[in-house]
Amino acid sequence: MNQLVERFIKYVKYPTTSDESSNTCPSTENQIAFGKMLAEECKSIGLKDISIDENGYVMAVLPANCEEDVPVIGFIAHMDTSPDMSGENVNPRIIENYNGKDIVLNEEKNIVLSPNTFPNLTKCIGDTLITTDGTTLLGADDKAGIAEILTAMEYLIHHPEIKHGKICIAFTPDEEIGRGADLFDVKKFGADFAYTIDGGLLGELEYENFNAAQAKITIHGQNVHPGTAKNKMKNAVLIGIQLAQLFPEKEIPAHTEGYEGFYHLNNFNGNVEKVEMVYIIRDFDMENFNKRKDFVKEAIEKMNAIYGDGTIQLELRDQYYNMKEKLEDKMYIVERAFNAMKAVGVEPHIKPIRGGTDGARLSFMGLPCPNIFTGGDNYHGRYEYISVNSMKKAVEVIVKIAQI
Repeated sequence: MNQLVERFIKYVKYPTTSDESSNTCPSTENQIAFGKMLAEECKSIGLKDISIDENGYVMAVLPANCEEDVPVIGFIAHMDTSPDMSGENVNPRIIENYNGKDIVLNEEKNIVLSPNTFPNLTKCIGDTLITTDGTTLLGADDKAGIAEILTAMEYLIHHPEIKHGKICIAFTPDEEIGRGADLFDVKKFGADFAYTIDGGLLGELEYENFNAAQAKITIHGQNVHPGTAKNKMKNAVLIGIQLAQLFPEKEIPAHTEGYEGFYHLNNFNGNVEKVEMVYIIRDFDMENFNKRKDFVKEAIEKMNAIYGDGTIQLELRDQYYNMKEKLEDKMYIVERAFNAMKAVGVEPHIKPIRGGTDGARLSFMGLPCPNIFTGGDNYHGRYEYISVNSMKKAVEVIVKIAQI
């Protein structure tokens, strides 16, 4: 367990931000470098059948140490960090015995991690926390998952009295840009089912996630000198604002929770001549999900009727679907994780993922794959933090699942 924090600190200092504008896999070279380091670490702790393929997927095996015919299980985490904020020069801070008060992340820039803004911090009083320095994200999503999986595997290797079947592990690239499962070789991986270690707070156990789509919208304006623009100018920026105002104002991330879906305007860039907007569309219910996509199409048709056909172009694509569809008849997989948590003193908290994991895609590729907590919170930004106490519990849960 002492190596858990050392691993995590080492991992977050590798810059592995993924890049949606790249057409390669992985989308950034740093992920390959990180993957090669992880492959070497797998070798150093005694794992077998270690590989890193040309696309950056790292796989390894812990052979069974029992004679019983038991399922082959897998544990998966992703190597990349979100492009929502810089992952360069991450400088983690360790806060021992957290007292429940404000944490000054960066005094010079007056960046404060406060339980008044982030009340989940109050659940970590007395814990050791790892935070950012306020200038980058931390990378607990999902380098904590990687550290927890490898620490659990090393623990099992050093404790052969704990009997287990064959265990497969994998570390994937580009999860944060929705491509983590694109080139995942399920057959090569060889597990009957798996768990992503990619959740949040202590006890989270998830087998439902959003249905997800992305809408890329391009608006073509017409720019002329503003002094002679009457009846000539077509301002793409104003058209974009008008389009955005058609969307339900309360159905956005800032006003939704639980099973409520949303439209999220993620990017808005451009000028009078051309604007590019990106919406992400999310809903747990497939019927409502399709209605949301239809709404986007109809809104654009309405605007094109005003400004002329072809003014607004839409590229709409599905990204992933709710894995509940593939797990409803395999709930024993979820139950094993539930029982493992109870066995190590963690109260399971089953909740829907208001997002997605590699497991969502993998479940539709024939590898049922619910999601388990890492112990982190406030992912993708400067206020990200993780509880070391919860990380240790995640390791215990992985070990107990293997034992069960």
